[in-house]
Amino acid sequence: MTNRTGPKVLVLMGSTSDMPVMEKAGPFLDYFGITYDMQVISAHRNAAKLDAVVAAAESDGYDVIIAGAGMAAALPGVVAAKTILPVIGVPLEGSALNGVDALYSIVQMPPGIPVATVAIGSAGAKNSAVLAAHIMGASYPEIREKLRTFREQGAKL
Repeated sequence: MTNRTGPKVLVLMGSTSDMPVMEKAGPFLDYFGITYDMQVISAHRNAAKLDAVVAAAESDGYDVIIAGAGMAAALPGVVAAKTILPVIGVPLEGSALNGVDALYSIVQMPPGIPVATVAIGSAGAKNSAVLAAHIMGASYPEIREKLRTFREQGAKL
């Protein structure tokens, strides 16, 4: 049974160092009236915890999962492989390649396991929230209306 409490997003990141960028999604999710939870769970260092959180995400009422990761950027792909919920990957700067490595890792998923991918860094974190609103707007008319207003106001907060 799904815990339906309204629109809800799970925001994951692999390291506490990702928090300053991933937090930039918060004001956008707030604007659209989307409840969210942020958690730091590494796909490499906390695989069992990640499995448990993702396995429970749908029954916990989440509609979309946003996953930010740098370098090898395994987190979004691992999450997408374990759920049918839409997953949005945010590539983060974290290496000498300034996030391009993360972008390639996230966008190059095998057929059948898609990860929607946004821009590198802060712009990507913000757009991940807007993209989540677009996805959820199909089911939540109040989000759809806020998207119209958001666009009319220049797509900025």
